[in-house]
Amino acid sequence: MEKQIESGCHWPGEDALMLAYHDQEWGVPLHDDQKLFEFLVLDAFQAGLSWKTILHKRKNFEQAFAKFDPKKVADFSKEKVESLMQDAGIIRNRLKITGTISNAQCFLEVQKEFGSFDQYVWQFVHHQTIINNWESGTQIPAKSPESDALSKDLKKRGFKFAGSTICYAFMQAAGMINDHLVGCPKHALIKQML
Repeated sequence: MEKQIESGCHWPGEDALMLAYHDQEWGVPLHDDQKLFEFLVLDAFQAGLSWKTILHKRKNFEQAFAKFDPKKVADFSKEKVESLMQDAGIIRNRLKITGTISNAQCFLEVQKEFGSFDQYVWQFVHHQTIINNWESGTQIPAKSPESDALSKDLKKRGFKFAGSTICYAFMQAAGMINDHLVGCPKHALIKQML
């Protein structure tokens, strides 16, 4: 386990999983399609809930959704949906479960068209991380023109749970937007990676 960074970002609080996620994943540019699909799934399930709730169920989601393999999830049957509705380890929301299956099917279509989901999604930030310079968490917006554009295009392609706020959270997680506060060591570390 990597040494945890003294966070200038306050949202992880004292929770060990949240701190590890902040220090090792959040905001790091991501180009792996399966991980991008994972974040799409988790962000959709987060709608209306806290990220901490989702993060603490992440391993259960991974098991329930075939290690976030979009090909396998796209083929989930009605019986599988019913089985997931009985799984206390995840969020048992039928719309989110069926939406995830539908999103997996749409995800595969995007891969066919663009060669990878990575190629598709990063075009919304011109294949370059947007570096914000926020000094306080209160300055961080819930959405942006880029997340609006991504949301509109995803919805046009049939994706569910693809509102601009969910898209913005996804873009932050995938490192398309660096929203670490300037006082957070990760802000500078991510800039150095680019």
